Amino acid sequence: MTGPKIGIVGAGGIAPSHIEGFQKAGAEVAAIANRSPGKAEALAARYTIPVVCGSLDEMLAKVQGLDAISIVTPNFTHAALAMQALRAGLHVFCEKPPALNAHETEAMCDTAQRAGKILMFNFNNRARPESQAIIDFIQKGGVGKINSAQTQWVRKAGIPGYGSWFTNRKLSGGGAMIDLLHMADLALYFMGYPNPDYVLARTFSNFQHDEEFRSSYGSEESSGVMDVETACHAMVTFRSGQCLTIRTSWAEMNERELASVVFQGAWAGGRIERAYSNGGKDETSIDTCKLFLLDNGKMIEKPLVFGPGPDDLGRRANAANFVQAVRGETRPLNTPAQALRLMKIIDAIYESAETRTAVQVDG
Repeated sequence: MTGPKIGIVGAGGIAPSHIEGFQKAGAEVAAIANRSPGKAEALAARYTIPVVCGSLDEMLAKVQGLDAISIVTPNFTHAALAMQALRAGLHVFCEKPPALNAHETEAMCDTAQRAGKILMFNFNNRARPESQAIIDFIQKGGVGKINSAQTQWVRKAGIPGYGSWFTNRKLSGGGAMIDLLHMADLALYFMGYPNPDYVLARTFSNFQHDEEFRSSYGSEESSGVMDVETACHAMVTFRSGQCLTIRTSWAEMNERELASVVFQGAWAGGRIERAYSNGGKDETSIDTCKLFLLDNGKMIEKPLVFGPGPDDLGRRANAANFVQAVRGETRPLNTPAQALRLMKIIDAIYESAETRTAVQVDG
């Protein structure tokens, strides 16, 4: 089955993953819009996209029969673009984070509900095969209630786009925590996205102005603003009695970049981990996925082994899921309600760090 007909808004580094996921799932990528026409034209030529525009307004005026748009633009544009498209009767696939804060995210969710359209976000680590193997085991009752989980996405030198919108809180919503929210989302996904209760957090700004801790990702502006955190550590408790610890960093003293979720359930535990290539010093990323089970009264480890795949495997798979959901073939891998709950937790993390007190979350 072919379709739907999708327009891409934004031509940044993540756009190819969206396009390839959509096209592989049989969608028609009909147009691409970007303020810098050269980037849009290059992607249009690469992926045989027939229409290039300068804005979403121009795309809506020029392209007939669009079913959906994909938003691959800076954080501060997500809410306005998504709501414009939803009000125009289109489904929306939006890059993370959903918006700058929970207030904007709630407005997006309400607009999607009123429009009766799918609003999905690129929480792409859910779509990776190891994550789907774990959630399948959980949903079949193999783990029981997950009591606790620990997440981390830590970098040793990874401040992106120094001085650009990435490091300007008014434009980004925050630093490492809101940017590297994937592992927190994945843990919440495994835990059943429970209602949060309290958050206690601290943020740190070490190495903000140290050249050694900057990433090559994102364009830099030497005269721009740098007012976001470089590291965040938080504890979240839930009304269900569960708890979650979160550690994220762009710049922190680490051996290498590492992303992981570890959880402890009533009957089993698990770990998903990716140790990234070490700043060019070695060329390999190491993926580990395993369950911890009882076998005749003894704890055993059960590795889940998957073949090698590209780093953006989850992004492509999540984009393909959006296409299938629009066609009515499957359910979306994530929902607006989950996105809103995650953003409420992130808002509470920042509030707790600023006030140095525990913050109760309106789940």
